[in-house]
Amino acid sequence: MAEPQGAAFVREMMRWHFGPETGSPFWLKRAGTLDFDPLTDVRDFDDLSLFPNLVDELRDVRVRDLIPRGYGDGHSAGVYESGGTTGQPKRVVFAAEWHRRSVEWFSERLDAHGVARDVDWLSAVPTGPHNVGAMAVDTAALRGGLNFAIDLDPRWVKKLLADGHTDMAGAYTDHLVEQIAYILSSQDVGVLFATPPMLERLAQRDDLVELVNRKIRTIIWGGTHLDADTRDLLRAEVFPNTRLVGGYGSTMMLGTSVERPGLGDDEPCVFDSFAPYTTFRVVDPGTGRVVPYGERGQVVVHHMSRTALLVNNVERDHATRIAPVAGGFGDSLADVAPVESFSGTKVIEGVY
Repeated sequence: MAEPQGAAFVREMMRWHFGPETGSPFWLKRAGTLDFDPLTDVRDFDDLSLFPNLVDELRDVRVRDLIPRGYGDGHSAGVYESGGTTGQPKRVVFAAEWHRRSVEWFSERLDAHGVARDVDWLSAVPTGPHNVGAMAVDTAALRGGLNFAIDLDPRWVKKLLADGHTDMAGAYTDHLVEQIAYILSSQDVGVLFATPPMLERLAQRDDLVELVNRKIRTIIWGGTHLDADTRDLLRAEVFPNTRLVGGYGSTMMLGTSVERPGLGDDEPCVFDSFAPYTTFRVVDPGTGRVVPYGERGQVVVHHMSRTALLVNNVERDHATRIAPVAGGFGDSLADVAPVESFSGTKVIEGVY
């Protein structure tokens, strides 16, 4: 069965999410408050701008109301939460089919980068209510490996930093590095999945730098931004024996995007989305208009799949607008960096 494409895919998603037999209680109720009819007025990707940004409602909504009726009874799903960077966490539901599909796509992108299969992973990413931990476990398993995890609570670090307890935040980060060190020294792991702050902490210890360069074939980084200079330093001088592959994702994206393969060392890291299910737009934050290619703006994310409809989600990041790969939709992103504040809240990345 061919993948859905373009405008036909958008109309298919509108029929699913606003059909009385398939839509979720959340969207079927919300439809009555919209000043347009999604079934007749939303015909292509550009029409998604008609929707209001509703992600803040996901902080308090009854989670079962987010599950589309089209799944029927007895389906399997997971509930995941955001990191709480801009306030109380938001919640989303991943149907099992969507989680499986996103893991398979992630794995295919790793293949495009030449990431080895049949090796074990060390994942220094959030677990618990965060989907990235579940994705790490299942991606490693799909590729023939085991996944070693650490306890990482990103909200605790952000709370400590917000309250000015930098010493305690530093001590907690040391605790995370100790967990990583124990696994690195005792296990044969070939993939390290970690955030840029964790990589920078590892780089401060010569013994761990030696272990990474000796054991790790690929470092997958994501969760917080990594500027071009630090990326070059890590790739060329700190971890020269490993391959670095970047990811850009969020809970509200319901997945991740992956660095475009085949780019030269002097080219920026470009992120391609899992289109048509997840698409990016880069807009002028003042006017909401799409900026020209090569210019910077705020990232807007659309997610459309059977598992969820989350469109016109204004992210807390700025990026440079890049043309998508041939046959792609929306925009690709380069030089992603967080804004200083978002929705009146100071943005604190911490360790994730």
